[in-house]
Amino acid sequence: MSKDKYRAIFDIRDYISNMNLERITMDPKVMSGKPCIRGLRVTVANVLRSLAAGHSRERILEAYPYLEPEDIDACLKFAAMQADTESLEITQPA
Repeated sequence: MSKDKYRAIFDIRDYISNMNLERITMDPKVMSGKPCIRGLRVTVANVLRSLAAGHSRERILEAYPYLEPEDIDACLKFAAMQADTESLEITQPA
């Protein structure tokens, strides 16, 4: 892995940490490494699709009783960060 690519990974992790996005996890063993909520098998994309479909936060929390309101906030912050990024490559350091 190039030094610049490695630095970019940690810059992104610092950015995620600074935005208070510790609830968003990426683990190759969980949902093929897609961004998930707190290591659960609930992807950020699923929550965002539910919001985009017009489902209320309450309905999402009823559908996923193990989620917390702060998890939905973290999904929205993550989406905002993604929308600001031309491309975002996240890999696990060796």
